[in-house]
Amino acid sequence: MAFQGYKDLMTALRTVQLRRSIGLVPYEDAVAEMEARVAAIHAGEASELVWFLEHPPLYTAGTSAQAGDLLAPDRFPVFQSGRGGQYTYHGPGQRVIYVMLDLNRHGQDLRAYVQNLEAWMIAALARFGVTGETRCDRIGIWVERPGDGMLPGEDKIGAIGVRVRRWITFHGAAVNVDPDLDHFTGIVPCGVSQHGVTSLTAQGKDVAMTDVDSALKTEFETVFEVNLVDEP
Repeated sequence: MAFQGYKDLMTALRTVQLRRSIGLVPYEDAVAEMEARVAAIHAGEASELVWFLEHPPLYTAGTSAQAGDLLAPDRFPVFQSGRGGQYTYHGPGQRVIYVMLDLNRHGQDLRAYVQNLEAWMIAALARFGVTGETRCDRIGIWVERPGDGMLPGEDKIGAIGVRVRRWITFHGAAVNVDPDLDHFTGIVPCGVSQHGVTSLTAQGKDVAMTDVDSALKTEFETVFEVNLVDEP
């Protein structure tokens, strides 16, 4: 009876498709795909989608990016992005998640949506013994770092940058699993120079990307109250 009740609950939950891309997806191709998918969702021609992928090394500039925060403009390709936020890095070893949800169905509250993204990432990190936290004065997920003497610090392990069109979301979040952290030195990540960047590997967690994906999927279903189903 309990098992049947669980199946009934999963059937009742809204179904959202899950895509897992193998290999490195060019940024321009990903943006074009998101644009097309958002239009199709708005037209009622496609399902909502959560997309797990990795990009080749690149920098993106959000709508609040400051030119002076691009420290090495010739190091990697730089793309202007319509998402919120400032400069960020994407590259191998970083799990990028693009989230295309219709907030007409999930509640037209952008702040609540971003808070759900934060709660989702924090819950997924907790599965690997990493305590992620938010800060009221800056976006993203942060991990405390014991410093030398009396100067402890903190590092960013997860980034969030979203865009909404007709209440349909796109762009999304990124979790540093095992990227080359030196690649972040070409920018001031998200405009924050006082703190560093970290990853699951730098936190001493030897975690496969597939394990991270599993945690992200499970916690997304819990936080957003949906049923993620692999694309046919």
